[in-house]
Amino acid sequence: MASDDARHETTLDRAGLAITAGGLIGGAICSGLTAMGASAGPLGLVAAFVLGALVCALAITAVAAPIWIFMHLSGRRRAGHAALVGAATGFVVFVFGQTYGFGMFDAPPSDIQTLLFRWASAVATSVVLAAIAAVIGIVMWLIAYRSVR
Repeated sequence: MASDDARHETTLDRAGLAITAGGLIGGAICSGLTAMGASAGPLGLVAAFVLGALVCALAITAVAAPIWIFMHLSGRRRAGHAALVGAATGFVVFVFGQTYGFGMFDAPPSDIQTLLFRWASAVATSVVLAAIAAVIGIVMWLIAYRSVR
């Protein structure tokens, strides 16, 4: 365990606040995308924010938190580690969602060109979303961790 990483500590309440902040950021992004993409009125934007925040907070808790617990226990507690966990989990989740579970679930019939385009599109859009998830991971780290001297 690296000595510098061991000096970053958190508490359960700060971890909860970080998950809440991650969810709120996700909700704001969902609301912004809804505003850009459709003619949603104020109620639609509020619904996008609330549902986006809830789904993002649940996804962070269910997918990223177990990975982060392992990282924390192994002494990998820096902001860069949080960005890596956010980017990697975001990338995998979004590619999974766009490729019918990496091809494990029934997909509509398509030719090889369409399938390759679907995968290329999934990877390209997931890279952008992974960058956003990395930023969310850093913000959550800033809220959750304090340096112990």
